[in-house]
Amino acid sequence: MVYDFDTVINRLPTSSLKWSYLKRISGVEDILPLWIADMDFASPPEIVEAMKERVAHPLYGYTLGSDGYYDELIKWMERRHGWSGIQRDWICYAPGVVSGFNFAIQAYSHPGDKVVTQPPVYYVMKIAINNNGRQMVENPLKLVKGRYGMDYEDLEKKIDGRTKMIILCSPHNPVGRVWKRLELEQLVEVCERKDIIIVSDEIHMDLILGKTKHTCISTISEEAMQRTVTLLAPSKTFNLAGLANSNAIIPNKKLRDAFHNVAESHGVHFPNIFGMVAQEAAYAKGEAWLGELLVYLRGNFKYLEEFIKEKIPGLKVYPLEGTFLAWVDCSSLGMDD
Repeated sequence: MVYDFDTVINRLPTSSLKWSYLKRISGVEDILPLWIADMDFASPPEIVEAMKERVAHPLYGYTLGSDGYYDELIKWMERRHGWSGIQRDWICYAPGVVSGFNFAIQAYSHPGDKVVTQPPVYYVMKIAINNNGRQMVENPLKLVKGRYGMDYEDLEKKIDGRTKMIILCSPHNPVGRVWKRLELEQLVEVCERKDIIIVSDEIHMDLILGKTKHTCISTISEEAMQRTVTLLAPSKTFNLAGLANSNAIIPNKKLRDAFHNVAESHGVHFPNIFGMVAQEAAYAKGEAWLGELLVYLRGNFKYLEEFIKEKIPGLKVYPLEGTFLAWVDCSSLGMDD
């Protein structure tokens, strides 16, 4: 490998949320933080060099999104995910994907309205829905023959006149599913018929470990594109979460204007200056690093599977198609937590 994924880097001196928070609240020194989607690999050197170059310029004032900020994202989406034709003005800035789905909840629903999620799913979605005074409607995934899938019949039953949107997690965090195109087509069909907006959290889209290719739900059809807000960021892929930079791709002008208005009401206008530089470098120069990362992650997951099978046979490791998060069934241990 050209890139180094073996060096162990001490993150404690950096006030890392992953490493320092649990120690701070528990008082325990020797604790492994398996609670947050944050890798411990160094970010690509190409990004580090781009950041150094920008830091060397001694002015850090208000900054517009650069041409490269938009253009490299557009090229990445076409090259890696087959989504062609994205226009610059479709791309909206948010400090993070979590900010993005909070903005979307506020933009496309009112207090008391209903928002659908598909548990077991990223817990912050529930927090966002509750904090904004909306009702969460759970459309649980079905576990059939050891594999999670969507329950479309249950979804249809639970959508009513107060249901305004569904937050899709694609790839799914934490069960690791990469939704097949047919699965997304079925979801789009329900959402079109019931006339609800799709807010698609696709932050893990570049972290595909299995054979199923990631499909951006907006590419299913023109109708899907016009009712979808796609949330994404380079942060999971390239380990850049602390730079507070993400994007919402919103082709529909009415939806886009509503999203912009909410973001501006929270004082969010322009990309973080260093997040902008990092994103441009990531999408322009990070592809070789990502290729090696995926090989390394597949090896890590294989090691985990084999270790648990040999040493803790009562546990079940579910197949990992996407994300770098293992989903392990520990119910056989008989513990309540």
